[in-house]
Amino acid sequence: MEVQPAAFLRTTLPLGLSQVDVLDSGRYHSIWLPDHMVSFWPDAIWTPEFTDLATTSPSPHRHLDGMAVAAAAAVLTKNVPIVTSVVDTVRRHPSLLAQTALTISHLSRGRFILGLGSGETENTVPYGFDFSKPVARFEESLQVIRLLWESHGPVDFSGQFYQLHHARLDTEAFEGRNPPIWIGASGPRMLEIAGRYADGWWPAGAYTPEDFAEKLQAVRSSADRAGRDPLAIVPAFIQTCLIGDDGELARILEAPLVKAFVMQIPAQILRARGFEHPLGENWRGYQDINPGTMTRERLLAMLAKVQPEAILSVMPHGTPKQVATIVKTYVDAGLRVPKILDYGGMAGLEFAARSAAKVREAEDELMRLVG
Repeated sequence: MEVQPAAFLRTTLPLGLSQVDVLDSGRYHSIWLPDHMVSFWPDAIWTPEFTDLATTSPSPHRHLDGMAVAAAAAVLTKNVPIVTSVVDTVRRHPSLLAQTALTISHLSRGRFILGLGSGETENTVPYGFDFSKPVARFEESLQVIRLLWESHGPVDFSGQFYQLHHARLDTEAFEGRNPPIWIGASGPRMLEIAGRYADGWWPAGAYTPEDFAEKLQAVRSSADRAGRDPLAIVPAFIQTCLIGDDGELARILEAPLVKAFVMQIPAQILRARGFEHPLGENWRGYQDINPGTMTRERLLAMLAKVQPEAILSVMPHGTPKQVATIVKTYVDAGLRVPKILDYGGMAGLEFAARSAAKVREAEDELMRLVG
């Protein structure tokens, strides 16, 4: 399996569909599209007082439907696979996921990959979705999707979350091939599920190459127990980095939105590196983020406690060549489709303007290192 980087396509306003020709050029393994209702960045610090990014966008939450944008990208490209990264199984019924995935597969002539995850608080709880038992719901959703894709004629299904009564999805797969399913998973139960169902896998967090290798082995062991080919599952990863020289990094780490990245890190991860989490010892990272309810006072207190060294301890950083060298260690651990994401672009307009070029330089160096 060759190593080839992936690209992101923004699903927020302003929409950047004009760049799809570049992304379709053969440089990238696939185009990944996020699917959110809101972003991670709290409203209380998305203001000109804290970031000049707020002068160009009134809100960080101007999200479009990721599946709809994927359909648009499907008809505007000819070569590159289109991947949702990721759609959760809380907000969408599995029968609709099954139908929409087949639809985009036909629009793309077989290039669509359905990327799925179990969901996050910020995209579900504020809208009244039931976010209890998300992992059990996720596995049952996969069962329903597979059932509808693989059955001929009406089907019945009686589960904990979903009931099908004489339901049917007679739309055939494009050229007889159902869309691959890639799964975002990090916890033990989710890794086990990924091994049983996934054609590709991302960890929601892997803070060292050893951690990535351990999670990948858990996925492959599960696949082997299920009688599947473990090596057929594509290992991918969104490698969130800070790209810059020492002077740039010092400035980047002072930016409030960059400091706020600590919200995405579980307290136990920082504790293992010798740091106290500014949001408390029980903070769970992604699962506790609800940006609309984080008060200004709590955020200011958090920002005052953020240690730059704590962020650097979990995030690859340095020049493009240095970052590529770090990503190469993940390749050595089994990674095959890396997406290098420069979080330094959140430090402000000056850094955002240079971010894409830095990522491209890091990608070029990585490709040189892997031959």
